[in-house]
Amino acid sequence: MKIITKAEIELLLPSLDPIASIEQGFVEYSANKCNVPPVGELIMDKGEVHIKYGCVTGEDFYVIKIASGFYGNQKIGLCTSNGMMCVFSQDTGEAVAILHDECLLTDIRTAIAGTISAKYLAPKDVKAIGIVGTGVQARMQLEYLNSVTDCRDVIVWGRSQEGLLSYKKDMNAAGYKIKTTNDMDELCANANLIVTTTPALEPLISNDIIRAGTHITAMGSDTLEKQELDPEILSRADIVVVDSIPQSETRGEVCKAMEAGKISIEDITELGSMINACGGRTSEDQITVADLTGVAVQDIKIAEAIYLASLT
Repeated sequence: MKIITKAEIELLLPSLDPIASIEQGFVEYSANKCNVPPVGELIMDKGEVHIKYGCVTGEDFYVIKIASGFYGNQKIGLCTSNGMMCVFSQDTGEAVAILHDECLLTDIRTAIAGTISAKYLAPKDVKAIGIVGTGVQARMQLEYLNSVTDCRDVIVWGRSQEGLLSYKKDMNAAGYKIKTTNDMDELCANANLIVTTTPALEPLISNDIIRAGTHITAMGSDTLEKQELDPEILSRADIVVVDSIPQSETRGEVCKAMEAGKISIEDITELGSMINACGGRTSEDQITVADLTGVAVQDIKIAEAIYLASLT
């Protein structure tokens, strides 16, 4: 069995392009070609652990991923996320690799899901990108959007002035024009491609500040308790896409909107089904929402790519 460290994974990543394989994974998931059980969760006072696992039927490997989020770690100089992926043979059950990625691959595959959603749902003319949050995912989502838009004008919202200044410094250095704000109205008035990345427990964005033609990718709400969007936004949206319909019934923005009676399961489409049907945005005036809670097929695809690359 191989043990592949984060440092080794970082050396392998430049040789890989996992976007296409993860996009194909969403299509396979929606076509019922995957065996993906419900998410395992451990919610504690100071953090949470998510266990996602599964396989693509007939392929070589199955993957078990453990990922944690301890949001107070930033105050003591530690990363807020950690974890690993374990790769096993579908033929024998043998453990072939442990990818001790410290949640790097989860962060990357999550950012890629946002990119894939934007590819099909973002307006053609992105005036500015709005980022809600200032953490790791807020950075990665912006970086991976490079493949679908050349917009470099960004407005970022955060609660902490320190976090906003750090984000601005880092992302300005990466070639973006960053404007910071504590005013969500300002962000929504200027950005027509918005990505939310926080662990908020109540809505941060209200329906009345969302303009026609806006796309929102909601990344932060991955448990029953979390919520970033006013349910009225989903009711008003022309297209609502999720990565997993079964998961959306128990977590995420769609779950909250269904609890509030604003939408039903018939109002949503899986990302993989939309891709397979060549669907997506059809008008620049549409409001579109992608509610992404994370599906194990993303972990399967990126873990397999890293393991196979490590053999060459």
